[in-house]
Amino acid sequence: MKTLARALGFGIAGLAQAAAIAAPWNGQPLWWLQLISLAALAWQLDALRARTSPRSSWRSAAFYGWLFATAWLCGTFWWLFVSMHTYGGLAAPLAALAVLALSAALALYYAAACAFFVAFAPASRAYAAALFAALWTLAELLRNSLFTGFPWGAGGYAHVDGPLAAYVPWLGVYGVGMLAAGIATLAALLLRHVRGRALAAPVAVALVLLCVPALIGAARGEADEAAQSRGRLGLALLQGNIPQDEKFIPGGGIATALSWYGEQLQSATASLVITPETALPLLPSQLPPGYLDAIAARYANGKQAAIVGLPLGDGRLYTNTVLGFGPGQGTPYRYDKHHLVPFGEFIPGMFRWFTEMMNIPLGDFKSGGLAQPPFAWQGQRIAPNICYEDLFGDEIGANFRDEASAPTMLLNVSNIAWFGDSIAIDQHLAISRMRALEFQRPMVRATNTGATVVIDHRGRVTHALPRLTRGVLVAEVEGRTGLTPYAMWVSRFGLWPLWGLALLIVAAKLLLSRRQASRATSRG
Repeated sequence: MKTLARALGFGIAGLAQAAAIAAPWNGQPLWWLQLISLAALAWQLDALRARTSPRSSWRSAAFYGWLFATAWLCGTFWWLFVSMHTYGGLAAPLAALAVLALSAALALYYAAACAFFVAFAPASRAYAAALFAALWTLAELLRNSLFTGFPWGAGGYAHVDGPLAAYVPWLGVYGVGMLAAGIATLAALLLRHVRGRALAAPVAVALVLLCVPALIGAARGEADEAAQSRGRLGLALLQGNIPQDEKFIPGGGIATALSWYGEQLQSATASLVITPETALPLLPSQLPPGYLDAIAARYANGKQAAIVGLPLGDGRLYTNTVLGFGPGQGTPYRYDKHHLVPFGEFIPGMFRWFTEMMNIPLGDFKSGGLAQPPFAWQGQRIAPNICYEDLFGDEIGANFRDEASAPTMLLNVSNIAWFGDSIAIDQHLAISRMRALEFQRPMVRATNTGATVVIDHRGRVTHALPRLTRGVLVAEVEGRTGLTPYAMWVSRFGLWPLWGLALLIVAAKLLLSRRQASRATSRG
């Protein structure tokens, strides 16, 4: 009975972590809940160490850590079920099992982190907190990297709002996640073991970590930021709201998309008109005769440009592409999606049998290059990313190696109608907001069903269309120059500085444990 209650506690803490990324009731991130969730995990792991023998404690920690992470990840991207079952035609039990299997597999990283923490946590509570933060960050980085990576719902995204958001331009989402893990663990260990006046010093340190960056940011004032303005650009962001089950049907969603987007591209008056990902759901050779030529002719002269999403290919290999049309161009600007979606745009080896069970038009897509040139228009350099590419801040960071050619604006074009009216829309919005904060660049989003928004360089949504409606969002966005500290280091070294710091903390602990064991042996 105690084991069941303990397992339930870990599961509830994991679900709280999922809710912290985007609350189910309003879609907003809850930074305080993320800290409480991790503190509850650390509390229970520390209690586990005290209750069980060293030999069995790490095994129990691995199991309960896996349970926490499986609940967290299932609670985060449960909406994959919608794409596989509702739109893919996969039987509901198999779709649910697939989501559970993916969550359980990714949870193994966190299981290993919890096992190591319980096996090697030092007596020093501050060092123990640093060790847990390092191990947790290694698990997050592994999830970001292995097998093309699927880091959706990383804990740091809960801090796009709140006091720790001030650290984002310095540390990025994983650095902030590491800091949050350390704070949460230290708080849990102190509450378990320290009483009275002894709490005053660590509480003061925690308050400094939480509050000082926000105060410094406020003290900088608007003048400093205004000096980095690149000017303003008028936009029209198109949201077609084409139902996913109609999107690829001739005479249905295809006809609607071609008609509506064609009309909007012809009649728009904004300086830059942007469609969502694959707004035109056909290859150029499959489009009505002259369709694409009419768009090119419309923007060949004057003071307007357009960015249009569509697939390109030769019948064997495809690219998920946006084309840019503007005056004075010999050929359209082209950006090909770099980070492809497993099972959606390419099929990993030995898994074709699984995708053949679903009625989803899948193909073998070709990846575009990293750090492709931005679309230059009216003094702005606009760097597109497609679908979940904005999840990989280190890859976006590669565009910032040279400040003189770095983007002044980020653009995400997406179609997440695959997941219905689910929390995925809110989670994806938080991801885009995090990228805006990391690089201090506006992020504009043109999507099929939402969230079509303008996000300023502080990560705030300034303009938005209602989701699941057809409409045009007309807004102005202010481009920015300058490099954040995060942009400086991630553009040159990727996420390796965080890997190095986390591994250094773990290696130092292993070396210390080895020395202590050697001394104990020599004394014996």
